Amino acid sequence: MTDKIHLTDEEWREKLSPEQYQVLRQHGTERAFTGKYDKNKAEGMYTCAGCGAPLFSSDTKYNSGSGWPSYTAPVEDGAVEVHTDGSHGMVRTEVVCATCEGHLGHVFPDGPGPTGLRYCINSASLEFDPKD
Repeated sequence: MTDKIHLTDEEWREKLSPEQYQVLRQHGTERAFTGKYDKNKAEGMYTCAGCGAPLFSSDTKYNSGSGWPSYTAPVEDGAVEVHTDGSHGMVRTEVVCATCEGHLGHVFPDGPGPTGLRYCINSASLEFDPKD
């Protein structure tokens, strides 16, 4: 089980940029094809912009054509949690960081093998740590 990080709203606002705060803490979404990691092809680890927890490896990243960075699986079981999201008049599966519960994006069952999943993640919720 992951140790949770709990900060006050004021502490999150001080720690995050306005865009990161809007996505991670207010369940926002950046516009398609605007995120800094959508076209990133470098090898490395994508971590949570809120708490630094490792979330996704470049090994599972692929170009889904959706306009958001997409992955077939998190870096390990327990790195993310999923919840039902009924906002915006549709039912989707929300993906959050298991450590700080920051909103990352959504997961859909239309990805490639081996999982068949597409973790569609906002660049604003991520930081990238390039492989040495």
